[in-house]
Amino acid sequence: MTDDDRQFLFDLLRTPSPTGWEAPGQRLWAQRIEPVSDELDSDAYGSAWAIKKGKKNAPTVLLEAHADEIGFAVKYVTDDGFLRVDRIGGSDQAIARGRRLVILGANGPVPGIVGNTAIHLRERKDDEKAPKLEELFVDVGAASREDVADLGIRVGHPAVYADGPEMLNETRITGRALDNRLGGFVLTQVMQALKKGKKPAATTVALNAVQEEIGGNGAKMAAYHLEPDVAVVLDVTHATDSPGIEKAKHGEVKLGGGPSVTHGTVNHPAVVERLIEVAEAEGIALQHESSSRYSGTDTDVIFTTRRGIPSALVSIPMRYMHSTVETVDLRDVEATVRLLEAFVRSIAADDEFRTRIL
Repeated sequence: MTDDDRQFLFDLLRTPSPTGWEAPGQRLWAQRIEPVSDELDSDAYGSAWAIKKGKKNAPTVLLEAHADEIGFAVKYVTDDGFLRVDRIGGSDQAIARGRRLVILGANGPVPGIVGNTAIHLRERKDDEKAPKLEELFVDVGAASREDVADLGIRVGHPAVYADGPEMLNETRITGRALDNRLGGFVLTQVMQALKKGKKPAATTVALNAVQEEIGGNGAKMAAYHLEPDVAVVLDVTHATDSPGIEKAKHGEVKLGGGPSVTHGTVNHPAVVERLIEVAEAEGIALQHESSSRYSGTDTDVIFTTRRGIPSALVSIPMRYMHSTVETVDLRDVEATVRLLEAFVRSIAADDEFRTRIL
């Protein structure tokens, strides 16, 4: 990863893009990927994709990540100028008190603070619990509802945590929105790599989809439009190597252990097997996970599109998901780039990914 690559990653992570308001991050992503693509396009809701053309009549492979991050939305403004909020996606109110927010108001970003009543004033008990969502309140320095309106804030405006990325050590990065702005970054890296060397037979579509955190809406729309022959979805997965996580319940995934491939349910065996084959050929360490019902990612909506798209999920291990200190190892990121590049290059003009019954 070059210094320029890292700077782009940091810029992408700093750009607020909560579900439903992904456009700022998408514009930054599109500017980065356009020079290494043959075509660039987007749809009505802001999913964006880049295309690198392969040989005529060869398969089209979709590499997909999601662009949105979790956050909050203004739900109510009190007479004395405090904001009450609702969740956007899977925001964890247990970590919210005492944190800084950025509210994306009509007049631009507005700083805010999730109030935290001092420990001296709270009625503490040994079993003090996390606050309920409706108990959270945001202080933007206003004294009235009118003051809030003057700041350009109204019900419905989104907010994200103000925390930005930083390097924890030489290989590990921490911050908010790595889930899954990191995936969009990987797509740009893969397209850069495919531009070098021999042209792949397959046409490659790199899709950065909106609204994954509320059900995969963007991926569903875009996959229907693009109709690829095979898809690999890129997201993050829970690293289970920090204290207090039961491996018998959640499996074993290690930070720095390489990308994870998921087996079962929505993951097509032929696509999974090809990923394993190219990983072995390239000397890329793979970790393995099982899926009992669904993946909880955009794979769930892509694989059922039209007559079915053979799909697989590749995940980057992450500690502390859906928090302000999401943590990944950049060696896993780089290994994922190599894996996806090798997968695309492995696809021959006559390849088919299907389960043969008849």
